[in-house]
Amino acid sequence: MDSKKIGAFIAANRKKKGLTQAQLGEKLGVSNKTVSRWENGNYMPDLSLLEPLSKALGISLNELLAGEEIEKENAAAYSEQNLRSTIDYTDTKLKNEHRKISAFIMGAGILICICAFAVFPSESSWGEIFSLAGLLLMVSGVFRELRLSSLWQRGLVSAGVFLVLLGVFFVLDYVRVTQFKEPPIYRYKTTTVFDDTDNKLIEYGNLFYNVYRINADTPNEYYLIDGKKQYTIDTVPTSPFNQDISAIDKLMQYQSKYIGDNSNTGQLIGALPLSEYGFVFEIDAENCGLTIDYHFTDWYDNESLYTERALVYNALSAFALIENLEYITFNFSGSSYTVTREAIEENYPNYGDIFVDGSIDTENFNRYAAQKMNDRAFVAEIFKVFEKK
Repeated sequence: MDSKKIGAFIAANRKKKGLTQAQLGEKLGVSNKTVSRWENGNYMPDLSLLEPLSKALGISLNELLAGEEIEKENAAAYSEQNLRSTIDYTDTKLKNEHRKISAFIMGAGILICICAFAVFPSESSWGEIFSLAGLLLMVSGVFRELRLSSLWQRGLVSAGVFLVLLGVFFVLDYVRVTQFKEPPIYRYKTTTVFDDTDNKLIEYGNLFYNVYRINADTPNEYYLIDGKKQYTIDTVPTSPFNQDISAIDKLMQYQSKYIGDNSNTGQLIGALPLSEYGFVFEIDAENCGLTIDYHFTDWYDNESLYTERALVYNALSAFALIENLEYITFNFSGSSYTVTREAIEENYPNYGDIFVDGSIDTENFNRYAAQKMNDRAFVAEIFKVFEKK
């Protein structure tokens, strides 16, 4: 069908009848804007309106579809041609409507998936449910648009599309976990326990990896991603401190032979526990000592011996990383504690094992220092070498 030709023919016959667009629209139950679109050739009238429109204009249905006046002797030929055009037009219109519905279904699925990743809290299982529901809608839209003769072929291709998109979503979820430190959306289990330091430990089980949220809902919360699934919630190594900041592999960049580098020493203290309360420090270059003044009272945040754990860990880290450091004094608004390298070397079990061939072994440091901070009795015993004033 030539919509431009038919539109011009409608306009010419409307004017012959002395009708305005609004009057013709009123006869047919449509707006004057709709009539204008017909006449401009932008849209074709609905099939249900073709016969009423031809009667309103005083022309035959055959002439309306041809977009011109037809002599009686040519009516049969035009009828066959118009029938073919009408069938083609109807088929195209149905396909367009079908495509619009498919696009709407896929759009709804995409919107639901976006909401699953961006709206629902990571801790909620609704994110996983909504993302899968959205994914099914997207694949349903794809299934509707596949032009394969066999139903099982359409199903097989749709299943392949589903698996590919699901793989993409798993990758996006993994990026969220690793880059933004959030629980995985796709998980088959969530287990919560309290570790030896009375901090909450949450395990999220994914098909390909496990995620451990350690010290959950505390300032020292951090994530451990177990890609090899070598740990369980009972065996995963934990620390009372934020290992994204204070782990030995993060601290190694501050390793130095001498205490005199103020910038390096300040950055090291800033990466260690208790720095979150604010601090100032002073270096005793003559005696190779370090004094740190923390801006809070030592018993203020000392649940589960947190302050003692932090001081032991800080002393171990500082003595291991700064070779000529001989003593550290930790000052609080209520108390002061001093510990010497000699006291640590003589009284801390396995201190010498932290080093291999004169260098810090990070695996041994984690075993003999970081993970030992979970043992209250051990920390309490070591803390006795700190001289309190």
